[in-house]
Amino acid sequence: MIALRKFELLEAAVSLLYPPVCTLCGGKTRAGEYLCERCEAKATPIVAPFCQQCSEPFEGAIATAFTCANCAHRTIYFDAAVAAYRGRGIVRQIIHDFKYGRQIHLRHLVARWLYAAFDDERLRGREFDMIVPVPLHPARQRERGFNQANLLAELLTAQISIPSKPVLKRVRYTTTQTALDRAERMENLHNAFRLRRNANVRGLRVLLIDDVLTTGSTLSECARILKRSGAISVHAATAARA
Repeated sequence: MIALRKFELLEAAVSLLYPPVCTLCGGKTRAGEYLCERCEAKATPIVAPFCQQCSEPFEGAIATAFTCANCAHRTIYFDAAVAAYRGRGIVRQIIHDFKYGRQIHLRHLVARWLYAAFDDERLRGREFDMIVPVPLHPARQRERGFNQANLLAELLTAQISIPSKPVLKRVRYTTTQTALDRAERMENLHNAFRLRRNANVRGLRVLLIDDVLTTGSTLSECARILKRSGAISVHAATAARA
């Protein structure tokens, strides 16, 4: 956190010395913005119809709420996972640069996309007692230098005044999920998380936070641990849906 604080101070100093430019095209943009209006317009929000449980968009003319095949044929432990944007194009690039390119300043843009998830009726007006970021294994966090979900949860806490607590711990180092299908992801994640010692979620309404939802396996496994530990509900919010 000390290193992150130094980065924030440097970031503030740079913003005073250089005019704001678009992260993607280099064009002029407004102060405090990371994308120009033209590039921002390329971010595709998720709109109906979509799966009510995992936000998977559906290219069709469905007028009623539905559950996709991805969710219908397996046990899902979160009550609903809401993603604000499609995880492709500039959204995918920004999140990739944030996570793997160490462009930590982009957390503000990703957090803004994440906050947009609260316009969804599945989260709008719902009360939560705690925000819980999806944890990284300590070895992977050392490699990356930060946990993107932690950073996003901290910014979200400042917006909605709900405490963020890292009550989950990743206890098993898992191989990357990128090349795995749904069944392999579920097997890869089984018993990979546990509740931290002295953490208490009994009787609480929990909001899980991560940057991207792919198949929902990670969020579902985290939700399983939280509900097994006494949480009465677990919803999830992400900036993007892959």
